[in-house]
Amino acid sequence: MIIGVGIDVVDVARFMATLERTPALRERLFTEAERDLPPASIAARFAAKEAIAKALGAPGGMRWHDATVHRVEGGAPVVEIRGTVKARADELGIATFHLSISHDAGIASAMVVAEG
Repeated sequence: MIIGVGIDVVDVARFMATLERTPALRERLFTEAERDLPPASIAARFAAKEAIAKALGAPGGMRWHDATVHRVEGGAPVVEIRGTVKARADELGIATFHLSISHDAGIASAMVVAEG
């Protein structure tokens, strides 16, 4: 059963300019495994985290580090959750996140389906 759906779009250049203006933001938003990815990939990770939050109903108090998006060679990206994000997913009965990310022509996007 589908419990939630989320989508987000990010302008890569604008997002990277924001990270350059506010260097601490990179550490606040991304786990160590995500921080040093190429610009389009890091923007796509941000879009994915926003899409996950939307699929969870965008509750306050969730921590950015409680969701990590991992690359899988030859497969779809995998969402690893813990802490505040896992607690909300458990509360809603979400067992699986299906994630699709893309980046092209300066735009990064992500779509998430939360399934119970």
